[in-house]
Amino acid sequence: MALIDRIHHVAYRCKNAKETVQWYQKYLDMDFILAIAEDEVPSTKEPDPYMHIFLDAGNGNVLAFFELPTKPEMGRDENTPAWTQHLALTVDSMDALLQAKSRLQAGGIDVIGPVNHTLFQSIYFFDPSGHRLELAVNTATPQMNRALDDVKWAMLDEWDRTKKAPQHARWMHDGSEPPVSAAH
Repeated sequence: MALIDRIHHVAYRCKNAKETVQWYQKYLDMDFILAIAEDEVPSTKEPDPYMHIFLDAGNGNVLAFFELPTKPEMGRDENTPAWTQHLALTVDSMDALLQAKSRLQAGGIDVIGPVNHTLFQSIYFFDPSGHRLELAVNTATPQMNRALDDVKWAMLDEWDRTKKAPQHARWMHDGSEPPVSAAH
């Protein structure tokens, strides 16, 4: 049995708490469920006023943000490409993905995609604080999932040794069929 039941919440910093709540309500249909404001950090007792907001991301998932008005302007890790640090959220259909894209674009938000990742298709965009977001719809078949499950450790071991992309799942990119799993 896993120690962790599920993620309680994921928290990021935002530039403006009210703007963030309104943006996530308008574009991603997230309900604003909780606000906590303190003048000091509960865990460290450091004097640092903040607003901590919580949004319902569906199915028990909670997305939270902190506005920190006394800290220097927020930035991102300049040594990490912008495309790597992102939050990916699942939608239930391709229609929902395309409707979300239309809504975002109608609001003047630049959207990349849909991008076909074989296992899922997704769109990418940024929130008002500069966080990269991805909306994805799953397109994987059971055969694809089994084929990837069969090679995950071999891929990780090869990557750990070589730091080069293993070719165990090249079918994801070359248009061929996934292998039939020997274990299933």
